[in-house]
Amino acid sequence: MHEKNNLNPADLSLLPILEALIEERHVSRAALRLHRSQPAVSHALARLRDLFQDPLLVRGEGGLQPTARALQLAEPLGEALALLRSMLDQQRFDPAQCRRHIRLSLSDYGAAILLPELVPRLRHAAPLMDISVVSYGRDRALAALTDGEIELAVGVYPALRDASQGDLRSALLFEEDFACLFDGAGGQGALSLGEYLARPHLRVAVAWQDDSEVDDALARLGHKRRVAVQIPHWSAAPGLVRGTDLVLTAARRSIEPLGQAGLRCGDLPFRLNRFPFVQTWHRRRDKDAPHRWLRDEISRIAAAGGQSPQIASPAG
Repeated sequence: MHEKNNLNPADLSLLPILEALIEERHVSRAALRLHRSQPAVSHALARLRDLFQDPLLVRGEGGLQPTARALQLAEPLGEALALLRSMLDQQRFDPAQCRRHIRLSLSDYGAAILLPELVPRLRHAAPLMDISVVSYGRDRALAALTDGEIELAVGVYPALRDASQGDLRSALLFEEDFACLFDGAGGQGALSLGEYLARPHLRVAVAWQDDSEVDDALARLGHKRRVAVQIPHWSAAPGLVRGTDLVLTAARRSIEPLGQAGLRCGDLPFRLNRFPFVQTWHRRRDKDAPHRWLRDEISRIAAAGGQSPQIASPAG
């Protein structure tokens, strides 16, 4: 019979490692996050397996997968560590001394608005804090927050209204509305609904399955547009509109500056509600002081207007 292991005070230092392993599902990423060597994290995992009498993480598709026991431990472990950190960090959190690597998902639009202000701010106030930016589709970003693959997502996420996303928190950064960009050669003014529908459309989307508010609104009116070109990168979009009959529908502040030199930016010829641009995170991060500091910085940048993006937007 296997002798039961008792938890001793020294083993308490293993709990943040367990949290990182469950969230990262990768020994090397956990080691990077914790500023430890990979062998040290592997050794800690071996000790944790011994303590809990469970493999905790096993190899599976896409990396390590938590066992049922690890998933059972994840929530109380996260809450306990968050509470402990909040008690300590309330007194001593100093962004200038904070060593942290935070992964976030930003659309091109979000990156254009936030990063020109955020990166200098980080270099000045939190020079030891590192960020990695990915651009995930809406559904994948929310799933990655839940899985711990990323820690923050900034964009447009209608699914946050679903009851299934109850563990995700969000904060409104600003509200935006849509406009359309088209080549105005020939002196054509604003597009009528008939002209809008008759033209082929350019759509920018990171993921095929991402919902489009534009298509949903048209469907409610009994109409459908033809998306002739769909691309994942915003940098190419204005060049594809110029000199063609394509229409690009996007967030107004992203395309208004482009309404010159032959391109026109106009109102949509149908009603489409303004949409919320938010930052969202898992509730396990609520009391995480570095995470909270970064969220506050993003909120301040957005409230001040951020950087006016020349390209990039959550579009339809």
